Amino acid sequence: MKILSLWSGPRNVSTALMYSFAQRPDTKVIDEPLYAHYLSRTTANHPGEQEVLDSMENDGTRVLLDLQNHPTDRDILFLKNMGHHWVDLDEKLLDNMEHLFLIRDPREMLPSLINQLEKPVLRDTGLKLQKDLYEILARKGKQVPVIDSRLLLSDPQKILKKVCEVLEIPFYPAMLKWEKGPRAEDGVWAKYWYHRVHQSEGFTPYESKKEPFPERLKPLLEECEPYYNFLYQKALKF
Repeated sequence: MKILSLWSGPRNVSTALMYSFAQRPDTKVIDEPLYAHYLSRTTANHPGEQEVLDSMENDGTRVLLDLQNHPTDRDILFLKNMGHHWVDLDEKLLDNMEHLFLIRDPREMLPSLINQLEKPVLRDTGLKLQKDLYEILARKGKQVPVIDSRLLLSDPQKILKKVCEVLEIPFYPAMLKWEKGPRAEDGVWAKYWYHRVHQSEGFTPYESKKEPFPERLKPLLEECEPYYNFLYQKALKF
């Protein structure tokens, strides 16, 4: 079984990408298996925090070790992970997985994030931890595709074909469409975060934000930009 671990940030269309992989006949998806681990080891204040902690294993090491032997008749196990959920874990746990990254321009991500987190900090964006993880994986000699959400939404088929090529798995046109509504794999946090994706039947075409960038978020934007720019240089392009 091939384990593919997506490392994303919040508000990056990561759930849509998980739904996309769920359409593959050879793939089973798991939604944010390290979420409870993250909440149990940080002071992050997320909506539905106690529900998350009560619904899943809180020990991230145990989670990742158990996933190595996850019961499934599929060839691929796709994990939708958040970059900031990688907290106090041994990097050796990365060795038996293949990895991909999903990023989004913080000028577009941050105004969306404050709908769920009123006062986000750099840790909440996952960008620094994504960069750190990318560098760890690069040192290990792993080839890691980076997906920019704007490019993905601009031409989903072209980007997904490139992703599949790098990961050495077939592309399926079924990855472009799914049924509207929640999925059985959704975590208990879906009711707080997944409203828009539950209304979708595929990747929503990219539209740039028209509203002015919030003044109060500019200091955080300045923190985010170097990490985003580093990862964007690695992103798959048309």
